[in-house]
Amino acid sequence: MDGVPESHSGWTFLTNHARVLAAIADNQSARVRDIAVRCRLTERAVQKIIADLEQAGYLSHTRQGRGNIYEIDPAKVLRHPTEAGLGLTVASLLSLLNLQDQTHRQAMPSEPV
Repeated sequence: MDGVPESHSGWTFLTNHARVLAAIADNQSARVRDIAVRCRLTERAVQKIIADLEQAGYLSHTRQGRGNIYEIDPAKVLRHPTEAGLGLTVASLLSLLNLQDQTHRQAMPSEPV
């Protein structure tokens, strides 16, 4: 994907923060560029979201060579008062997203070998 990703109008079910967190959960050593492509965001937007997540304690990183390895705190309670009041954690969110992703993968026909 070259340049700025195609814009989206209207509402969505997931925030960009949730999308970035899910992308990192899928690949803890993903580059900002790869996360941006997957989430259809600019690299700058992904950098800001990662900074937000780190500042709030949902995410940390360690430098490995020229890249980063991210670590998600799965026990961290979600921020919205509704989810926080129920004790929903990052792990529960990622579990839900992963479950849905696996269901989608199973429903898709296999590619011929």
